[in-house]
Amino acid sequence: MSTEHDGPRAGESPMRVGYVGAGLMGHGAARNILERGGFPLTVIAHRNRRPVDDLLRRGAREARTLGELVAGVDVVFLCLPSSEQVREVVYAADGLLANAREGLVVVDSTTSLPDVTRQVGADLAQRGAAMVDAPLGRSPKEAEEGRLGSFVGGEEAAVERVLPIIASYSENVIRTGPLGSAMTGKIINTFISMANCAVIAEAVATAERVGLDFDVLYRIVSASGANSSMFQQVMPWVLEGDTSRLKGHLKTAYKDVSYFSRLADDVDATNFVGAAVLQLFRHAVASGHGEQFTPVLCGIAAGLNGAAIRALDTGAQ
Repeated sequence: MSTEHDGPRAGESPMRVGYVGAGLMGHGAARNILERGGFPLTVIAHRNRRPVDDLLRRGAREARTLGELVAGVDVVFLCLPSSEQVREVVYAADGLLANAREGLVVVDSTTSLPDVTRQVGADLAQRGAAMVDAPLGRSPKEAEEGRLGSFVGGEEAAVERVLPIIASYSENVIRTGPLGSAMTGKIINTFISMANCAVIAEAVATAERVGLDFDVLYRIVSASGANSSMFQQVMPWVLEGDTSRLKGHLKTAYKDVSYFSRLADDVDATNFVGAAVLQLFRHAVASGHGEQFTPVLCGIAAGLNGAAIRALDTGAQ
């Protein structure tokens, strides 16, 4: 469903929001929670202070510990690299679970494993807190613009409480069902995108070997049924060295595809294509390109064929 948000209603005290993980995606979401949504925001820094410092300049406050953050808010958002970091934040000695209280809602926007989400939710419930899974679709560009897609799962009462906050950074919100269902949908959706990216990378690498001009390839695909959003985001790097359309790290793509493989394995589903896609992203990370943005996969695939499109440090982050 599409959604719009005008901030807290007149006379209402806005919910106080804590944000853990103001990185590439989280900064834009947090900024829109604060500025577009009008919700008081508390953030906590980890390794990169730049996005946190920007939010502080915009009016957020900073917590020094997770305990301090939880004590001063009604809702805590997580936007972390993986399930491993979610576990760390939740189960640390002074983490979310240790400080959870009746009425607190934890919203996980990480792309995380559904079984981790459900376990964390069950443990929080023992403390009277609720959990909602709300992973993000689209890219950091849309995060800054408040135009993310959000997939939202969890108990009805908890979801209804946090929807106005989620709406502040989302163009579309899709309700997915019980806790964990949003993570499941996000992982499958991301696999489709990254599999598309892998196909594009191999196609571009082959085009280079056979001598097909990349501008010609771009015009052919753009005018045909093979065109896709992913193609339009990847090809600017091939044509111009521009990764700004798809600012997602290859190490994150590898993690997400590995999560899809785990989902398939857990239910004994076939995973022929997924296994091949996983190997390409695994190679990209193992060969030292994990910090580069995903469109560079085209150059890495070309390198496997003994060719080069452009210097692979173009697009490094």
